[in-house]
Amino acid sequence: MKSINEIYQGAVIDVRLETAALPDGQVMDFECVRHSGGATIAAVNQHDQVCLIRQYRHCTGGWLLELPAGKIDRPESPGTTAKRELREETGLAARNWQALGGVYSSPGFCDEIIHCYLATGLDQGVAAPETGELIEIQWLALDDAAGMALAGEITDAKTVVCLLRARQWLLDHA
Repeated sequence: MKSINEIYQGAVIDVRLETAALPDGQVMDFECVRHSGGATIAAVNQHDQVCLIRQYRHCTGGWLLELPAGKIDRPESPGTTAKRELREETGLAARNWQALGGVYSSPGFCDEIIHCYLATGLDQGVAAPETGELIEIQWLALDDAAGMALAGEITDAKTVVCLLRARQWLLDHA
């Protein structure tokens, strides 16, 4: 048994009240946010520095230090999203791409999955952020950024996960 009541349809998310049976047979109501997913990129240069962006986030009440990222525009693939968002937000293009797996942003109520990527072999171009994106680019040593993530100084979940996965991938493949 499953029923869906559409509450809201927006440009970024849809909100639904879904009634569904659990694997043990219980029938429950779930408030679900449906999202097309996204991609985030740890762009690391030849000096082992990672490109971070300081971005204003209204919903959190201020500025966050994050990796470049963005929403998948269907029917775009996560890899295509990663390339587009890196270029738009930072002006960077990368010759080498490594998929680092996905992470659910908040699976208790949302199906959004963020696909993590490592980008190397970087070339600088001109950034073209979307209207409403307030972005400042910052380069930090990858080890320092990972340390900030572990210390709780970087609080954006997708950034924490992707930074740590990228650092580990580079250590494993050195």
